[in-house]
Amino acid sequence: MQQTPSPTRVLVVDDDPTVAEVVAGYLGRAGFAVDQAADGPGALARAAARWPDLVVLDLMLPGMDGLEVCRALRDQGPVPVIMLTARGDEEDRILGLEIGADDYVTKPFSPRELVLRVESVLRRGRTGPQVPGSSAPAPGGVAHRAGITLDPLARRATRDGRELALTVREFDLLAFLLRHPGVAFTREELMREVWGWDFGDLSTVTVHVRRLRGKVEDDPAAPRLIQTVWGIGYRFDAPPQADDGPPADGPRDEGLRAEARRSEGRDGDGRGAGSDA
Repeated sequence: MQQTPSPTRVLVVDDDPTVAEVVAGYLGRAGFAVDQAADGPGALARAAARWPDLVVLDLMLPGMDGLEVCRALRDQGPVPVIMLTARGDEEDRILGLEIGADDYVTKPFSPRELVLRVESVLRRGRTGPQVPGSSAPAPGGVAHRAGITLDPLARRATRDGRELALTVREFDLLAFLLRHPGVAFTREELMREVWGWDFGDLSTVTVHVRRLRGKVEDDPAAPRLIQTVWGIGYRFDAPPQADDGPPADGPRDEGLRAEARRSEGRDGDGRGAGSDA
């Protein structure tokens, strides 16, 4: 007799019982097993008793706030985190992304939107980034560039033999850039291809690029691999290693490459508008 697989478990952490019940209800109807906690210590205790597949975490918790809880969870092990933030709390939102949150939803929010975000983060954590313009997963071949080895099926990345501690989104961003060396992407394109969003706060991309540079660059303040392309966005620069296959190029990639070359001819060392990376 075949065993029924255990449902994906989500831990919802919010001190507002109404919000917590509504979120838990929608997630439960979507097929998730849901645990709840009303504060930081309770969340950590729940996670220790039964490790979740994802955490929905309110930023403004009493006592131990969401940022502290996120840090403590990261210390215990890898787990995707979606932050719930109040509208206008941009600094806290960016700080949440800086310490490793994979996504955020701004209050007031649609519970259906939150369920879609949960499904998106979990799906990308299992399958990796998608091929641009397609719903199919990216090729599963191991990539090797600039001392970085990335295995999309094992969800494992190393640099010079050292394991890189990457969040779901950081891993997906690195995988996407490695597959498109020399191609300049706008932040809007990265948000669409890596996050799967057609709209959103572009600072999310900026923060993840900055975090990723901190993990793959020798000097994040003077990056050599993930370059800022003035007026466009970002480009991964690295010569392929001997065992690299050809990049997965398409017509769009060639067009962007040409655009990047034109941009570099104008001002290749400039910084993208609105980017602090």
